[in-house]
Amino acid sequence: MAPKFEIENLNAWFGAKQVLKNINMKIEEKSVTAIIGPSGCGKTTFIRCLNRMHELTPGARVSGKVLFDGVDIYGKGVDPVIIRRKIGMVFQKPNPFPMMSIYDNVAAGLKLNGVKDRKILDTVVRRSLELAGLWDEVKDDLKRSGASLSGGQQQRLCIARALAIEPEVLLMDEPCSALDPISTSKIELLIRQLAKDYTIVIVTHNIQQAARVSDYTAFFYLGELIEYGPTKQIFESPKNELTEKYITGEFG
Repeated sequence: MAPKFEIENLNAWFGAKQVLKNINMKIEEKSVTAIIGPSGCGKTTFIRCLNRMHELTPGARVSGKVLFDGVDIYGKGVDPVIIRRKIGMVFQKPNPFPMMSIYDNVAAGLKLNGVKDRKILDTVVRRSLELAGLWDEVKDDLKRSGASLSGGQQQRLCIARALAIEPEVLLMDEPCSALDPISTSKIELLIRQLAKDYTIVIVTHNIQQAARVSDYTAFFYLGELIEYGPTKQIFESPKNELTEKYITGEFG
């Protein structure tokens, strides 16, 4: 099977500061890839480059190639809006639209794309909430504000909202960092379930979480990709001394 992403000589800057340096890696389809490394090493910038969100920051720029199903997303004539529809994003802090109901939060992307048919909206909202493991908890109260849910429920609502527009990839930027252990375990279980149908890339500062949920792990340090491979190999027999020191907690 061809990889979902092929990243070639990817560099990224904020103004004059270079934050990613010559990243080369492939991301397999329908798998979970964890991006680990200390704070400030370029993890979030990297995943924001995978759906062209990095360029939304004033002064930010990118060089190199990001091939998505063989097409360079930075190539001429590629519409970033379509790319972001296919490659969804879930952020560190749950961000449901506060003035909207649970139902309208999930349906927001569809409505933005011109879908008005109530039957279609109902079907997609239910399916997305089921996929996010939230339907049974909210099905009798869909008119309630999304902001009234618990932190873990809000994060699953944001996942449902991302799934509603039927992306092929979900990028997750530390999706559990603001959550309690029970909510975290629910999100981790959800990630494994979703990987049957979606390609997932998760940034996490939690090394144990990377070991639990991912098939592949990439270790970043100071903007460089130090080591990348199957999670079992990275954690049990890392090839780079720096990787081993990070995983064993010698620095963080």
